[in-house]
Amino acid sequence: MMHAEQMSPEMKKCVDACLTTYSMCEETTNYCLQKGGQYLDSAMMRTLMDCADMARMCADMCMRMSPMSSDMCTLCARISDMCKDACMRMADDPQMKRCAEACRASAEACRAMAGARA
Repeated sequence: MMHAEQMSPEMKKCVDACLTTYSMCEETTNYCLQKGGQYLDSAMMRTLMDCADMARMCADMCMRMSPMSSDMCTLCARISDMCKDACMRMADDPQMKRCAEACRASAEACRAMAGARA
């Protein structure tokens, strides 16, 4: 009988970082909707929503050990970097700074995971 492949510590770190980013981007999207004004920039809103969706999907694919998880990690790192950069443009706001930090962490974890499985 074959045993299910176990998640490595690196994979777990990636999943955890992606889930944190997913949650933070969703929270920040809601925050921006409530704040209005400059926070409702359409490019910012799209980036937050894209990042949330990609981070959730990346975590899902890693948890089920998808053979496409390395490719997904590469894409997730790219959108996480984009979201980090967008949020850092408003880093004087604590919520935006927290979101940028979560995105930075997931980008790093995803890059490490993509390299490990490439």
